[in-house]
Amino acid sequence: MIQKLKSTLAEKHHPSWYIGIVAFFLVIIISILMILSASKQIDYVWQWNRVPTRFFTHQVVKSDTKGEIKTITIEDNIAIIEVKSDYGIEIFKVEEQDLLLKRGDFVSPGTIIAESKKFKPGILLEGLGLTLLISLYSSICGIIIGLFGGLARVSKNPGPRWLSAIYVEIIRGSPLLVQILIWYFVIGTLVNDNLAKMGMNPISPVGWGIISLSIFAGAYVTEIVRGGIESVPKGQMEAARSSGMTYIQAMIYIILPQALKVAMPALTGQFISLIKDSSLLGIIALRELTKASREIVASTMMTFEFFLILAVLYLVLTFPLSMFVKYLEQRAKVK
Repeated sequence: MIQKLKSTLAEKHHPSWYIGIVAFFLVIIISILMILSASKQIDYVWQWNRVPTRFFTHQVVKSDTKGEIKTITIEDNIAIIEVKSDYGIEIFKVEEQDLLLKRGDFVSPGTIIAESKKFKPGILLEGLGLTLLISLYSSICGIIIGLFGGLARVSKNPGPRWLSAIYVEIIRGSPLLVQILIWYFVIGTLVNDNLAKMGMNPISPVGWGIISLSIFAGAYVTEIVRGGIESVPKGQMEAARSSGMTYIQAMIYIILPQALKVAMPALTGQFISLIKDSSLLGIIALRELTKASREIVASTMMTFEFFLILAVLYLVLTFPLSMFVKYLEQRAKVK
């Protein structure tokens, strides 16, 4: 321990250590300056002040025509407002406490009739929440599928081994986008039609998104688990069996704990990729984080702001996972 500490201190006092630190900060500073210089040269108006409203928003009811508020009826704390204009009667329903005008007031296009004081999650937070939900369920299902698939891959029984191999090759050999389309538009249509005939509720697009990502992730986890199991010396299984354990007991208590410790970095990379792969689910009309950002860009033309924020939000999702797994790896080394 003392020798290792001396070695570490010697490395830190070596000139190359300081040169490396200086080079690191120089690269960071130069990169930031280049980005700032490029942003000033393009013909673009930055509108960062409009960004917060896409995270948190509140309801604002505006008039579309010019007219007069003829009646206001209150029913169960809901105000029913009738605005008479040259085109007829326009009706609004708002909460009573949000009402800003009274009967007899004149309005014109854009006049605010009611404004809520309560803030609610905006489209970006809703997309972030859906991405988290889909990624969490897909990761759990992918682990379960991958564990069974990995055990099947190392099984001596050719039936499960061949089925697992075919599953892995088909899933890994085709693009995820194509798989999502098949699950939703082909398999999803057939299954939901049959469920409807039986009087059961159909599976939602979110459900099909989770299923497609779980099947996709499960194939990769299968190979990761297989590699982890095969990395454990065969003598471990023989020693466990000779001590009286069954094959299943030896696999659960002896082999899998060691295999998963070896496979942990690869599993982390797979789940980080899964979070980013969820961005493809916008193709089946799921408003996850990427689709929500594209909708905002289409309506506001604020391309740079929201695509930069999109990148940061995905980093916020994936970076803690990487740090958590590194923490687990350090604890495993200590033990």
